Amino acid sequence: MDFIGAYSPAHLAFLLEGFLVTLEVAFISIFFSFIFGIIIGVIRYTKIPGVSRLFAVIVETIRNLPLLLIIFFTYFALPEVGLKLDKFYAAIAALVVFESAMLSEIVRGGLNSIDKGQIEAARSSGLSYIQTLWHIVLPQALRRMVPPIVSQFISLLKDTSLAIVISLPELMNHAQIINGRSVNYVIPIFLLVAFMYFAVNYSLSLVSRRLEYKQR
Repeated sequence: MDFIGAYSPAHLAFLLEGFLVTLEVAFISIFFSFIFGIIIGVIRYTKIPGVSRLFAVIVETIRNLPLLLIIFFTYFALPEVGLKLDKFYAAIAALVVFESAMLSEIVRGGLNSIDKGQIEAARSSGLSYIQTLWHIVLPQALRRMVPPIVSQFISLLKDTSLAIVISLPELMNHAQIINGRSVNYVIPIFLLVAFMYFAVNYSLSLVSRRLEYKQR
């Protein structure tokens, strides 16, 4: 194990470059999947005839597919129908599709956890269904959903490593390139990569605990 050679300034800079791509993909995906997850979760919660059922079928289909397959589809299959995405946007598109489906179930579960009595009280006070949902139900549900949503974001960050299959220049891709230069670099490089993932994910966990504590 050559720690000195593995942790040379050039290698550290190369890993950091890949890690920045990982974070960029993760945070863009988190932003859009959070928005779409809320929209889809609310639509399913409202049980709009036909529409809610359609979204339920789509969500259940996506949730039961491996993310790796969705990444392959966005990068290799979409160009066959005239929609070509580069590696960066293909990875984001796949993650947003998959994570939106996962988050929508968290949102729907959070909305269903709100006492129906509060909804009836809000409606009887003159609020419309949309106003009740926006001002009464959704704010309370979002507070309850913080821990599982953050857990899903942590999973999303780890899932970015799957983009190595389309050679996205993210952290794992750069780690593999460095490992290809010497077998003595494998353990030191993977230890450093593990620490980098851990540092970000543990920070997110601490944020989740802090938010959960404030709600008590």
